[in-house]
Amino acid sequence: MDYETITYELSEHVGTVTLNRPDKLNAFNQRMCDEFEHLWNAVRLDDDVRVVVLQANGDRAFCTGVDVREGLDFPANVWSRSDPGVQLGPKHNQVWKPLVTALHGMIAGGALYWVNESDIVICSDDAMFFDPHVSYGMTAALEPIGLLQRVPLGEVLRMTLLGLDERMSAERAREIGLVSEVVTRDALRPRAAEIARIIAAKPPAAIQGSVKAIWESLDMTRSGALQVGLSYTQIGNPIGVAQVDRDSLARPTWQLR
Repeated sequence: MDYETITYELSEHVGTVTLNRPDKLNAFNQRMCDEFEHLWNAVRLDDDVRVVVLQANGDRAFCTGVDVREGLDFPANVWSRSDPGVQLGPKHNQVWKPLVTALHGMIAGGALYWVNESDIVICSDDAMFFDPHVSYGMTAALEPIGLLQRVPLGEVLRMTLLGLDERMSAERAREIGLVSEVVTRDALRPRAAEIARIIAAKPPAAIQGSVKAIWESLDMTRSGALQVGLSYTQIGNPIGVAQVDRDSLARPTWQLR
């Protein structure tokens, strides 16, 4: 597939995906949904890709959700319709390679599909988060439900119910755990790339097994998740086979503040 709404580059085991509809505030249309579905399938099968960075072009927004002017290609039969997040998100597409997402500007509505399925989320200090659905008379359900895995219920309800009348700041997003780090706009892409390189340098089987075990546990009871997790450690950590030389591991050179 020749991508029109996104760009994709692979360097040193890091795949970088960039939303590329800045004139539309990177709102997604059916073409972008189809391109992401194709991309995630390619990433899943390409062992040269160990981690993915997601970012966006343009100054004003990471993404403002669905392109309401173009809409999406929903079947006429309501029972045949599916959530567009199934195409957009890596976890729905069985991709267990970590996703590092770098947010800036407006992050609204359907943009949360990507946030909800990211493994590490950072943002610039100009980031602002909101969900406009109810302000337009639309039920907000899919994105807020996904968001419940990342932040407390009260924060999800506040964002959902206030709609366009309140925007969450980058600092507040960090306080509630929606993002783990806030940097300046100039530092955003370099920092996301740095995090990705650190992850990509680690044994990929261990990284992907860890991501899969943690995410799948969200749909299980605690005891069930621990049993499945135990099997993953045995699959990913074969006895007598050292994946790394422990003595050669570098000590941390920085500390998260």
